[in-house]
Amino acid sequence: MKISASIYSDKARPLKEVIEDLVAHQVDLLHVDCNDDLNVFTDIQKIREWCSLPIDLHIITNDPDKYWDLLRKNPVEYLTFQFEDLKSPLEIPADIAGKKGLAIITPTPISVFEAYQHFDFILIMATIPGQSGGVFDKVNFSKIRQFRAKYPNKSIHVDGGVNGEVSFILRNMGVSSSVSGSYLFNAPSIGHALMNLTKREIESQYTVGDFMIPLEESPKDYIETCTTKSILEAVEKGDFGFTLILDKNKQFKGIVSSADIRKALLRKIENPSAIIPSDLINANPIKIEASATVVALLQLIKKCHFPVMYFPVVDKQGNAVGIINFVHLIKGEI
Repeated sequence: MKISASIYSDKARPLKEVIEDLVAHQVDLLHVDCNDDLNVFTDIQKIREWCSLPIDLHIITNDPDKYWDLLRKNPVEYLTFQFEDLKSPLEIPADIAGKKGLAIITPTPISVFEAYQHFDFILIMATIPGQSGGVFDKVNFSKIRQFRAKYPNKSIHVDGGVNGEVSFILRNMGVSSSVSGSYLFNAPSIGHALMNLTKREIESQYTVGDFMIPLEESPKDYIETCTTKSILEAVEKGDFGFTLILDKNKQFKGIVSSADIRKALLRKIENPSAIIPSDLINANPIKIEASATVVALLQLIKKCHFPVMYFPVVDKQGNAVGIINFVHLIKGEI
């Protein structure tokens, strides 16, 4: 996941000194907030003289048309407009360079992106726009998951409340870029903050239940009625490489993974038609409670003596409530 540093969050130092510090610490992008202020482009011109880092421009305006000529003269790598301030559907001229994004605040549903499917990404504002130091609203974990499911080929950017723990969760959810402002500049040093944003040793404020894939979206089959065929179909349709096995009361009974299927097939390779559901089901897999913190999740991963791709998630009564997988984290960091 790329870190986009919000350049105006450091109000104590001259802009050039801030940019030089960010360049020295090898941030990925420079996030420039434009609250309907054309003078921002003067800063962009200066930044182009000082460094070659990509510029991530977020414009809040009800009159996008006045920006087109400025953007032609000062092209940026990432261009985002705030949806809620637009008076009419946004139409960006074809000759405007850079990847295009739509920014939405927490109360705005992701369905508004339907009119902008030709854009490259969505920017989810997880705190109040313009409010520095806000706390990440965990409702946005669900929005990220919904957007990922509906638009798997689009990128997701997040702005607001990104600390070390939230950064880990966002990386695990496949977020492409996160904007960091006050967290980055209020740390003892930018390097210290960047280390916290990328390291795996973090403190917890959120639980697994806050960002897991809920049961209704998880692949599953039922112990009372499952057959070998229905289990294989659940694994195939689920697109995760496994399926949960529950009883009719949602009590967790086990899991069937591609590895479990392979092992069962090897055991009965001479007569594969003899494979029954109990041959496939791992009735005692490693699982985690929804109330577990992110730190507890990481500790559990460390204890495993094999690569971890996913965990079933249960409540304190042993009922299945969802899954957590690490596909995006593995793709992004290995």
